[in-house]
Parts: sequence; structure tokens; C-alpha cells
Amino acid sequence: MRRIQSAINTAGPDFRRNQDHYRRLVAELQEKQEKARRSRPERDVARLERQGKMLPRDRVEKLLDPGTPFLELSTLAANMDYDGESPGASIITGIGIVSGREVMIHADDSSVKGGAWYPLSVKKIIRCLDIALENHLPVIHLCDSAGGFLPLQSEVFPDRHMAGRIFRNQCLLSKAGIKQLSLVFGQCTAGGAYIPGLSDYNVIVRGTGAVFLGGPPLVKAATGEEVGVEELGGADMHTSVSGTCDYPAASEEEAIAIGREIVAQWDRPQKWPCQREEPADPYYDPEELYGILPDDIKKGFDIREVIARIVDGSRFHEYQPNYGTTLVCGFANIWGWKVGILGNNGVLFNDSSLKGAHFMELCNQNNTPLVFLQNITGYMIGQAYERRGITKDGAKMIMAQTCSRVPKFTVMCHGSFGAGNYGMCGRAFDGRFLFGWPGHQIGVMGGEQATNTLADVKIAQMQRNGEAIDPAVIEELRETTQAAYLEQLSAYYSTSQIWDDGILDPVDTRNALGMAITSSLNAPLGDPGYGIFRF
Repeated sequence: MRRIQSAINTAGPDFRRNQDHYRRLVAELQEKQEKARRSRPERDVARLERQGKMLPRDRVEKLLDPGTPFLELSTLAANMDYDGESPGASIITGIGIVSGREVMIHADDSSVKGGAWYPLSVKKIIRCLDIALENHLPVIHLCDSAGGFLPLQSEVFPDRHMAGRIFRNQCLLSKAGIKQLSLVFGQCTAGGAYIPGLSDYNVIVRGTGAVFLGGPPLVKAATGEEVGVEELGGADMHTSVSGTCDYPAASEEEAIAIGREIVAQWDRPQKWPCQREEPADPYYDPEELYGILPDDIKKGFDIREVIARIVDGSRFHEYQPNYGTTLVCGFANIWGWKVGILGNNGVLFNDSSLKGAHFMELCNQNNTPLVFLQNITGYMIGQAYERRGITKDGAKMIMAQTCSRVPKFTVMCHGSFGAGNYGMCGRAFDGRFLFGWPGHQIGVMGGEQATNTLADVKIAQMQRNGEAIDPAVIEELRETTQAAYLEQLSAYYSTSQIWDDGILDPVDTRNALGMAITSSLNAPLGDPGYGIFRF
């Protein structure tokens, strides 16, 4: 493959301005991530020390093989919810290497309200188990949770994708032969007791670990029986009487050591044979991405310049370079793995939609994973384009993408608006992983368009009712809509709601995709099984 010839002037004023802007965005991202990971009230840290417990992130670090990477997911979940009281949604999730095996890790963050599960905590756990199911990744649960956050129990317990989904996913993992290990560091109460109960293996720490459907206060209230934690659900009882737990441990360090020994006995999944070459760093410096990405969401850029700073050797074989030019398609390698890339260079027209659909068919034929680089305002609208069939051509692209058999990965590079989000594998389309960059925005339409649309609707309504057009009312509507949209369009709102798997520093994108692609190859390929293409 030939190397992309970059046209970027790294000494130009536009590059420097963009670079300064994006470096500020990345500095803000890093500050928010560090706060979510490390900033805790001293009383909570002291409480864990008194109990003889490690901080949750120290547990994860001790579990992982030394010197290996950890792809943390959704670090900033709930960053705009619950008045900031649940950093990271009180859960740590990510993919790492334990005893030489790729695993998904789910760790309760007991430094936040005893590890109580908020609604977004539940969503984050479910998402990590979904990833484990989709990619056939074994799961290690680091259990230390006070259970559901009771003031919000109606948002935690009853519905299809609430807490019960965690245990349903655990059952499906076991059914699929995907292994699970629980390390019980604290109390696992009520539904939380089923996490170790549904795991294939579990280890419980003597003195701090406990598993029971109802703790001592609830048992007394419900039955009148008075019983202590250890007698009710402690390590010695469960490992010698009930058989609910497998291994007792005298300390957290011993529990982790036993856990690593257990994982070392597991067989290694056979990855399907995705094409691979010797990995190579990009020819162009990935830090140049800061100067390529515009400082305004309405400004465009050449997605090839982004590709050149992510893929191996900056080499790219572009497919149909002269047709459907607002969608760039082609083959490249990331961490050596062969991938098919679709990147936006403008609005999707009829020809670019058809090109994208056909290219995805080729990738499925060739067993080549798909990477979507989103910067999309949508499919082109207007009478001329409807007469040419833009709706059915867009539907072809969506059909090809939805029914693909190969793993799909999406990066929200800049804008993601309208149905273009769908064709380019937005969250609803079950890509294996979806990441955002700190400057990206996502919505049905941009803030300016939404503001103008609602203002026009309001004016038409006033005219129908014979009312005088009040400029002050219209301006207030514009301001209110614009403010709400700007907040909800932001990358931080999106990641707070777990609409993505985390915000990345653009420089880290190559490694995040490399780990994600490698993990995805554990699950066998399916059948494309396409539906109907409307011709």
C-alpha cells in the first residue's frame, strides 16, 4: 500500500490555531479523567484504610500483568449526573491482561458511597458484560458494593435493562462458555450476591468479604433473627458450609494472587484468522492531529489526514477514490491487523452512500473488520436528491452496515448529526466499541439548525393563531434552545450517559483501536444475512 501524502502545513496559522485549541481540550479531558479516577474525600479513603482495604484502582493494578496496557472504558460516565457524586458511575471497567489472558474487568469503586450502584453504574456494568459477550472475553469481577442506591431504586431495579440485566448477562456468559471469576473484597448484598453466585470461580476475603441476600439488619427486621456478618455470609461459612464460595483468602493481596492462579488455568480462545502484517508506527506524528481538527464544529477537514496519523506506516489503499468523494473508503492496517476504513469528507450523497454500502460488502467478503471515522452532517436532503432516491440509497448503506458479519469500531472525530450517525455505525448499531474525541458533538441536528427550526415552527404557530409575531418571544426561544442543545451536544454529556465507551485523547486512538480489534477476534464470525436492498 502507498503512503498517504499529507498536505498539512504544520507551520501555518490555521494549524497553530487549531493545535492550541485542541491542546486545551485535551488538557481539560486529562484533568477531568484524573479527578474521576483519583479525587476522593479523605474520609472515604480513611474508611477503606481502617477496613484494611486497598483502593479500587490499586486492586486493578495489582491484578493486571506488570507492564501491560489497560484499556479503561467510560472513565467519565456520570460526570454530568448526580451532582458529581458518582465519579466514573462508581464503577471501573476495562480490558487488560491477567496471567497472559485478555479479560474484561469490572470493579466496584467502594471509595464512592461504599460502592453503591447508581442507575448509570448499572448501565456501565451491563455495557461491560455486553462487550464480554460480543467479544468472548472472560470477566473478572472485583466485588465491593453496598448494593443499589436506594433513593433511586426505581431507576435501578425493575426494567429490562436495569440491574437484572447484569445477572442475565452473567448467565449468558456461562452458557457461551465464557469464564467468570469474582474476587469478593467487601459485602455483596441482595442482587449483588448473585455476581459471585453466578461466577464460575470465586474467592472471598476473610473478615471483610461477605455474600448474602439480606444483611444482618434486614434479617432481623424480616425474621427477628439476630446474626453477625461472619456467621451469616462470611468467608469461613461460605467456603466450608454452604459451598457458595470456593477459596478463602487472608488478605486482598492473597485473594488477587489466588485469582491470578485461577486465570492461569484457563484455556486460551482461538482467534479467527484476520489478515495481519508486521505492525508499524504511523509515518506522520499522531500529535499533528491536534492541528488538523478544526476549532469550529462547522469547519471541515480531510479525513485522510486523520487516517494518516492512525494507521500503520500511514499507508492506505483507497477504494474508488474518484467516486462518491464525500465518503473516503479504503484498506489499511492498525497494530498490523487489516481493517476497512470509512471516513466522512462531507455530507453523504447518493453516490457516496452506494460506495459505502458496496465497500462494506467487500469487507465482509474479505473478513476485514470495519472502522468508521465519523464527521457527518447527515444524508443530503432536498427535492433533487429525493428524486434520485437518497432515502433508499441511505437505507442500502444502513442495511449493509447493520448486517455486517465482521467486527465494527467507531470513532466520533468531530460532528455526528442526523441519520448519517446511523449509516456510520452509531451507538444503536452494535459496534464492538465506540469512542469519542473531546471536541466531538452528537445530535439529531446541530444547535444552530435546531434553533432556527424551532423558531420557524413557533412563528408559523403564532401566524396560524392570528397572533402578532413577538420578537422577544422568538429570541428567548432561540436562546433557550441553543443553551440546551450546546450542553446536550457535547462529548462530555454523551460520555456521561454512556453513549460511548469513553473519550480518547486523539493521540491514543491508534492504541485503543489496536486493543479493541485484538480483543474482538476471540468471537467467531457470523453470517451477514442481509435483509432486502431496495433497488
